[in-house]
Amino acid sequence: MPKKLRIAILYNEPVAGSEENRKYIGENGKLNEGPLPRRKVSNGKTAVQSSVDLSELGVLEEMQDIKAALDTIGYKASIFNVDSNVGRLIDYLREQKPGLIFNLVECVENESIQEMNIAGLYELMKIPYTGANPMTLGTALNKARVKEILTYHGINTPKFQLVRTTAKATVRDDLRFPLIVKPSREDASVGISDESIVNTVSDLRKRIRYIHQEFDQAALVEEYVEGREFNVAIVGNRKPIVFPISEIDFSGLTDGMHRIVSYEAKWMNGTVAYEGTKGVCPANITSSLESQLKDIALRCYQLIGCRDYARVDFRVSKDNTPYMLEVNPNPDISDDAGFARSARAYGWSFPEVVTKIVESALERCS
Repeated sequence: MPKKLRIAILYNEPVAGSEENRKYIGENGKLNEGPLPRRKVSNGKTAVQSSVDLSELGVLEEMQDIKAALDTIGYKASIFNVDSNVGRLIDYLREQKPGLIFNLVECVENESIQEMNIAGLYELMKIPYTGANPMTLGTALNKARVKEILTYHGINTPKFQLVRTTAKATVRDDLRFPLIVKPSREDASVGISDESIVNTVSDLRKRIRYIHQEFDQAALVEEYVEGREFNVAIVGNRKPIVFPISEIDFSGLTDGMHRIVSYEAKWMNGTVAYEGTKGVCPANITSSLESQLKDIALRCYQLIGCRDYARVDFRVSKDNTPYMLEVNPNPDISDDAGFARSARAYGWSFPEVVTKIVESALERCS
């Protein structure tokens, strides 16, 4: 294994908005020297400071964890902040000539759709990189298109409707309340809250209008599947490994709160939603359901064109019917994230996870 290989970890620096965030992201937009301060909370997630929105900071933790793992393994790793300056990125790649890019770039100039174009740049410059190719990244960002592809191949996903205009937000005859309304081209639970679950046409139209106004994109309206939620992490290409299944435990939520992974539940430390959800791995499920979820997840991984690593999310209804929710190429693999938790349940350390992803990418290019 070529341990002296030069690996460049590429990411995009989040914009610091609040005074609290600027304690960890300098006034010049750069991460302060030293490790990002962390505090473990009861559900195993990582907080920087109570009541701080963590969605923008997650990539910084992930980048630091991966850098530490690569150093431990013995690779020569460097970090580069794309910072919305593509010309500067091109200059960096030409000068440094990395043997592999560990791709953590999720957007450019605050536009998620540009994620696929950055991967396209790597392709044009013929530099090997980890994770999904441009086509898969673009497809996965289009939630409705993913559902169409997988439905065509016989995979269950909640019935849905894509609503592009507010004026005639009528529900299809075959859709039944309650419904959940989401942005159609976002990830990380952006735009999802307890108010996303609607039971009337009036509330449906109100939520669709919110998505149009706040995110300037079509609203994805799905039948809400009451039941349990699971994540299935996969790594590798020729013989992909499906890690033990993780379940989201909603038992800490208060009465009246919907059992969903909302934006608050995922990122907002100090909220009831955040403190009331946690990942449990391995999930306490029957061997039959475990086998079914793993088989479906692997099919989704292959049909959408994922490579190296990905995560597939499911809801399982009260009658034990699995419904695919999302396919997530290049998911968060921070040491305290769900992907790493599943890997630990499999018996792998975090450096072993990073090693497998790097080796998978290199095998594709050999």
